[in-house]
Amino acid sequence: MVDIIVIGAGPAGLCAAIYASRAGKSVKILEKSTFGGQMTFSPKIENYPAEMVISGAELADKMVEHALSLGVEIELEEVLKIENSDDVKTVVTDTATHTCRAVIIATGAHHRKLGVEGEDKFEGSGVSFCAVCDGAFYAGQDVVVVGGGNSALQETLLLSEICKSVTVVQNLDFFTGEGKLVEQVMKKENVKTVLGAVVEKVVGEDKFEGVEIVFADGRKEKIIADGMFVAIGLKPENEAFSNVTALDKIGYIVSDESCTTSSEGVFVAGDCRTKNIRQIATAVSDGAVAALAAVRYIG
Repeated sequence: MVDIIVIGAGPAGLCAAIYASRAGKSVKILEKSTFGGQMTFSPKIENYPAEMVISGAELADKMVEHALSLGVEIELEEVLKIENSDDVKTVVTDTATHTCRAVIIATGAHHRKLGVEGEDKFEGSGVSFCAVCDGAFYAGQDVVVVGGGNSALQETLLLSEICKSVTVVQNLDFFTGEGKLVEQVMKKENVKTVLGAVVEKVVGEDKFEGVEIVFADGRKEKIIADGMFVAIGLKPENEAFSNVTALDKIGYIVSDESCTTSSEGVFVAGDCRTKNIRQIATAVSDGAVAALAAVRYIG
């Protein structure tokens, strides 16, 4: 049995593990897929303190290396459920069962889908959610980016350097991302913006041919393209923890800046909890708070 199990190896989970380990506790991280979480998909991070320009993958590598140097164990396993019984927590994964004295949930969130006709059919062969992963497949071609926040704007900037053209479709009449990013996007000659419209369906029989969009007034238009990148936000992955934590109507774990949950000894950090700002900086902040709270709980 270890003192603390951290579920998720994103910035929140890694920071929590670092703080808990430095407090003298034994720590194990359980991660089902990517060490570093969503930040590994960011080609350029320019607002993380002390790192003026760094890729998400590089920042993730540094955080993982830091945690490992402190003796933190990291296992590649998917957590299926948590059983909370008095002072012992049991974490059941797809391959093993672990026990600990406190749990920190830091599972982050995954890419949200549009839920339109043809999206699932062409996922991986025309529909993508990561420009870093798949952008090179569309070199010299025409693509559509759906979304208007920071993620969508960053995807657009990256794709504009690779693709022949990028058409950004945003459902609002304005972009919600940072002003600097909006300014950079608007300066790109091969980027076209379509505001106040939503993607109604993906067009194509045997292969992806483009998207059909609809405006608020009902007017429809077809955009011919070779691929579509969806960047409309994230969805939490907390279903497995609904028996030990209260969730809001969207599925985020209900918590405040204390990073406590509705169960004693179960804490939460990062994008998977209810909060207004979801950035790497706020994720690591949560990780520190949750770790110190878990350390105090254990005593």
